Amino acid sequence: MKRITCVLKRCMALLLLLPLCGAAAIAPLLPVNLKIEYLDRPMGLDAPQPRFSWTLKSTGTGLYGQQQTAYRILVASSLKKLEANIGDVWDSEWKPSAQMAQVVFAGKPLRSDRRYYWKVAVKDEKQVVSDWSETAYWHTGILTPDLWKAGWIGSSVVFDPAQNDCNIPDPWLRKTFVLDAVPEQAMLYVASVGFHEVYVNGRRIGDDVMPTAVTDHTKRARYVAYDIASFLNKGSNVIALWLGTSWSIHGPYVTKDRPNTPIVAAQVDVYKSKDPGAAERPFATVRTDATWKIKASPSKLLGVWNSNRMGGELWDANLDEPQWNTTAYRDDDWLPATAYHPKLQVSAQQVEQNRRFNEIRPVAIKKISDDTYRVDMGVNFAGWIAADLEGKPGQRATLLFSEREQADMTFGLHSAYIFDKTGKGTFRNKFNYGSGRWITVKGVTKAPQLGDIKGWLVRTAYKEAATFSCSDSLQNWIYNTVRWTYENLSLGGFIVDCPQRERLGYGGDAHATCETGMLNYQVGALYTKWMEDWRDVSGTESIVGNMYDTAFARKEVMSGRHLHQGVLPHTAPTYMGGGGPAWGGIVVTLPWYFYRQYGDETILRKNFSLIRNWIGFLESNTRDGVLQRFGGRWDFLGDWLWPNATAEGMNNDSPQNLCFNNLYRIYNLRIAAKIAGRIGEKEWAVKWSSQADAFSGIIHKKFFNEKDTSYADGSMGNLVAALLADVVPEAWRQQVWKRLENEIRVRRKGHIHVGITGGALLFKLLREQNRQDLLFEMASKTDYPGWGYMKENNATTIWEMWEKDLPGHSLLHSSFLYPGAWYIDGLAGIKVDAPGYTRFIIQPPQLAASRLSWVKAGFESPAGFIKSNWSRENGRLQLDLEIPPNSTALLKIADADGLFLKEKKGAIRKIGKHKGITVYELRSGKYHF
Repeated sequence: MKRITCVLKRCMALLLLLPLCGAAAIAPLLPVNLKIEYLDRPMGLDAPQPRFSWTLKSTGTGLYGQQQTAYRILVASSLKKLEANIGDVWDSEWKPSAQMAQVVFAGKPLRSDRRYYWKVAVKDEKQVVSDWSETAYWHTGILTPDLWKAGWIGSSVVFDPAQNDCNIPDPWLRKTFVLDAVPEQAMLYVASVGFHEVYVNGRRIGDDVMPTAVTDHTKRARYVAYDIASFLNKGSNVIALWLGTSWSIHGPYVTKDRPNTPIVAAQVDVYKSKDPGAAERPFATVRTDATWKIKASPSKLLGVWNSNRMGGELWDANLDEPQWNTTAYRDDDWLPATAYHPKLQVSAQQVEQNRRFNEIRPVAIKKISDDTYRVDMGVNFAGWIAADLEGKPGQRATLLFSEREQADMTFGLHSAYIFDKTGKGTFRNKFNYGSGRWITVKGVTKAPQLGDIKGWLVRTAYKEAATFSCSDSLQNWIYNTVRWTYENLSLGGFIVDCPQRERLGYGGDAHATCETGMLNYQVGALYTKWMEDWRDVSGTESIVGNMYDTAFARKEVMSGRHLHQGVLPHTAPTYMGGGGPAWGGIVVTLPWYFYRQYGDETILRKNFSLIRNWIGFLESNTRDGVLQRFGGRWDFLGDWLWPNATAEGMNNDSPQNLCFNNLYRIYNLRIAAKIAGRIGEKEWAVKWSSQADAFSGIIHKKFFNEKDTSYADGSMGNLVAALLADVVPEAWRQQVWKRLENEIRVRRKGHIHVGITGGALLFKLLREQNRQDLLFEMASKTDYPGWGYMKENNATTIWEMWEKDLPGHSLLHSSFLYPGAWYIDGLAGIKVDAPGYTRFIIQPPQLAASRLSWVKAGFESPAGFIKSNWSRENGRLQLDLEIPPNSTALLKIADADGLFLKEKKGAIRKIGKHKGITVYELRSGKYHF
């Protein structure tokens, strides 16, 4: 085998052999990417002991093995004090620690509605002190419930579910008040059931879209904080709120104490000082109450916010009053707002806001008739549009959204615009969104031009974390399309199944999306919030069928019937939809995946009761070691949407289904045992581990077929679940693996043959076992079923089913997004080893250069930026790697690649060799081999 020696970039190898010449006054490390609770400078944070995180940047060149050996955090009550290095709120002093994530605040008790400034410095491996980081800050919200003084107000008009379209106009609310001075601090906190926009003295505050995040409004309302100090004047001022109906009429959220209409509670304390001290009192306060005034606005929800009836928006230009939110406007004819008293917990929205991204321009417009035109936006997307239109005064133009070129409208998505006397106007989304590729415009007198229409993706504003490209154009298409689809599913602080038909947060679908999300985006806050949603909905069964028809819903009230404390609906925070054990089981797997990704034990502790109750619920439905079918027709689904599943029958009582759910239950038990062990719950760890072992024997005996070494019906999904759940006895494991390979390569001719849950488990298993060959084979097929088949059929987003032309299914869906994780931890070879990536693996896949000759990938991990570029040419492997400070990488190289590295003190150390793989430890730095 040809021996290849390693050469460090730009002749830096010599530096590895020599100490740094003379310790510099400032360490060549700098803390960067400062965050609190996974957020960048959050406003309105209600955590009394927030957690600080940062990563490290090397400010030198040619340096290896850089480490953090200590940190010091300063928190100050004013920017001036922090700049003087005075931590009057908290000076952590020097803490000998390599910890960079989830460092818990341990200073003086925080006050509500205050801004705090912070920075951090570190010591390196030579005990040299770094420069201070840039200054960051956060603003606390309402830290104790007694400080929330705002009343709930809204319209007296409530939703009538008997209507085809919503009968509630989106209301305007306003309050005029006088200030005797110009304020320095004024933070407005707005909690709404339904969406809202905020205006002060005629100016829109913030660039957020459709706040707040989607929330279980039987229990909770989230507030958003707005800094309005610079918008206030001495003298007369007006705060105006525009409410959007949206989730306020979602059937499962109906309760006796809350009206079926959008409502809002808001408050602001106004201070003369920018950083008010403990003794300073606000010189003015504004709270929502019945003295606020209300009027119907020109906008109204079309549809009823139900499956296939999400509708759109109606804008009546004849009702517009542009000055409605200014001090000059006279509101004498407005009515007093109606006060309400719902029993809602008010808490901060600790997840990024929705915002607009990726402006989209149409690629073609086709005339259908004299007043009808079909606009091709070029890509399937979920979001907003702006359309300049012309029509007859007083007439209505309609905009119909479709995922299919031959259909005017899919899933009932439509908006409308009523022209004023000018016959000209612009339709703009405000409190709803469309989804599709084609927009059919009807009722206009002039053909729209390409420049008259534009769209935007709307999503939660998390940041990207990864880049990936490779030599295979199909893999690049799959990766980019999976990411685009994921982004289109993440509006509102959770991941929906589809943005057009249901908008539900399915737990089963989360198996297909959560690791793709965590390996490609900075979604720590999003998944923390979504787990809170699962805690909120726990103990309640799911709603199936028409949510306004109690005969289908099986409930007395739409908020859900409380059953066993551990039962979970199949979606959160939305309650509706069908599912099975793998849907509720996300409350076990997601916290564990999250912990592995971010090194955050808090998510394990906060959700441990939820996990324990869920495992207990499954145990209550277990007889003689076998989980029994429970619930109604839609409550015990197994795998979902495998190829040709609709013809075979997905919702059935077959042994296949019973086997799959029992295997998944054992997988849940094994993960729950790991969680319990990690957080010191030893009794539960022993119990669950013992149960998993015992149930494995029972399920293996009941479902295993010795003749062909398969389980139940021999499906790919059951083979995968048995292996992943470690149900297969050691004596049979190798044969079951061969059976799975045969199922993929021979019986299915290299095609995937699983659905949402089975597919997610398949990719999980093969990623963990480094079977890039099998994954690449399935991801390379261009005929049915597969992602390449979608590409060949001109897809721009990932479909709900492997089939394209079955009526009623979505072409923008969460079902098959699980390859998105594989591109980073499989083809790029970046795998977490120690939770949070303080130690990780880089392992170039063993694929022939004729199949994949190069990969370029970057990953902004919780420990810092990782680069993994590899290429093979003429039998020669080349690597460009970057290991962030304060972390180490285990580089795994197959003998077949003929790359043998020389050990270098402080940089490269050979660990060992196993089954033709040599393992090297690389300390932080940049390498070229």
